[in-house]
Amino acid sequence: MPMAIGVVAGLVLAAVIVVVGLFKLMWRVAEPNEALIISGSTHKTEGLGEGMGFRIVTGRGTLVLPGVQAVRKLSLDLNETQLSVDCVTQQGIPLRVKGVVIFKVGDDFVSIANAARRFLDQQKMMPERVHIVFAGHVRSIVGGLTVEDMIRDREKLTGQTRAACGTEMEKLGLIVDSLQIHEIEDPTGYIKNLAMPHAAAVQRDARIAQAEANRLATEAEQTAFARMAEATRDSEILQAGYQAERDKAAAAARQAGPLADAAARQEVVVQETRVAELESHRREQQLQADVRKPADARAYERRTIAEAERDARISAAQAKAKETELAAAAEARATEARGLAAATATRATGEAEAAAAQAKGLAAAQSAKARGLAEAESIKARAEALAENQEAVVAQQLAENWPLIVEAAAGSFGKVEHMVLLNGAEGMSEMFAKALTMGGTGLGLARQLIASMGPGGGNGVGAVAGAGGEAVSEVVSITEA
Repeated sequence: MPMAIGVVAGLVLAAVIVVVGLFKLMWRVAEPNEALIISGSTHKTEGLGEGMGFRIVTGRGTLVLPGVQAVRKLSLDLNETQLSVDCVTQQGIPLRVKGVVIFKVGDDFVSIANAARRFLDQQKMMPERVHIVFAGHVRSIVGGLTVEDMIRDREKLTGQTRAACGTEMEKLGLIVDSLQIHEIEDPTGYIKNLAMPHAAAVQRDARIAQAEANRLATEAEQTAFARMAEATRDSEILQAGYQAERDKAAAAARQAGPLADAAARQEVVVQETRVAELESHRREQQLQADVRKPADARAYERRTIAEAERDARISAAQAKAKETELAAAAEARATEARGLAAATATRATGEAEAAAAQAKGLAAAQSAKARGLAEAESIKARAEALAENQEAVVAQQLAENWPLIVEAAAGSFGKVEHMVLLNGAEGMSEMFAKALTMGGTGLGLARQLIASMGPGGGNGVGAVAGAGGEAVSEVVSITEA
């Protein structure tokens, strides 16, 4: 029994090993850079027409029946081909175009199917086939371009070439990853000759630029030399200044000893001078104490006594002035009181006198009125009498007014302060004789006045008296002389 179990287990294990071996033999896995082309049975693949007769597997595993299905691999790696194409341009100039084309089988099933049909057994021939395709299209495109177009716009050549080869490469199941034109060879030297004017211009510009650079460099060098010279000058000036300072310091150091001695001697002189000044000041102070202070004390004593006497006199004068002021004030008050009393009395007296004068005036007015009436009657009577006997009237007037005439004549003598009489009694007699003569003269004048005045000569006596007075005055004046 245990042997049977062992046999069964061995058979099962052998069966498992066989199955695993068969599965491993039948299971195929596509690498990332390859596609499995499985043929031997009819399969319908997405994107492909019916009846393709093969199946495409990429990026996964699949079962393949050995002896029934065949499995082959198609590489999806990049491939490249070097281009070297002899061409003729539109201008008839032969050129050789060199470049490189990098291509690969497309990743879609259509491209893989196209490539598998054309290159599955000839994958090494793919670069040669691609070179043939590109060489033909490059010759065709270059034939429609000029050398200048190819030189100036190389991208145009590249773009047109890719566009022209795109359809054919798609039929081959290939895609172009990159197309680069590396070089355009010119066996005839046309490109070289074409570049010569530009090269000459470039050389000219280069020479001009070089000359300008040389000029600028020369100017910069000259400027640098000038700055170097200026720096050298400044350095020498600074060095000279430093040397002068060093010399000055050395001279000062050499003079330090004599200067120190001179300073010491000067200090000694200063101290001696200060001692002399102190000694002089001491003697001056001694002189002040011995001579000037006693003299000042005596002068101060005399001045104090004199000021005291002056102040005493001033005080006495001020007291006397105050006394006089008080007496004057008392006298003024007394005078004011007397004046008030006198004013009061004067006022009363004036009022009384005014009343008396008023009464007298009334009486005098009455009297004057009566007298005027009487004089008028008298004048009228005298006029009538004068008309009848003028001499009698004049004599009467003179007789009545003789005292006034004598008084007027005496008034002239009353103004004489000193009278000198010559010849004693005879002189007196002469004077009286002249006075009487003036009286007779006054009588004649009175007659003339009365005659000239006519009946209205009431004032003739006054005029005669005045005339007589003037005559007497004239006589007295003559006598004085």
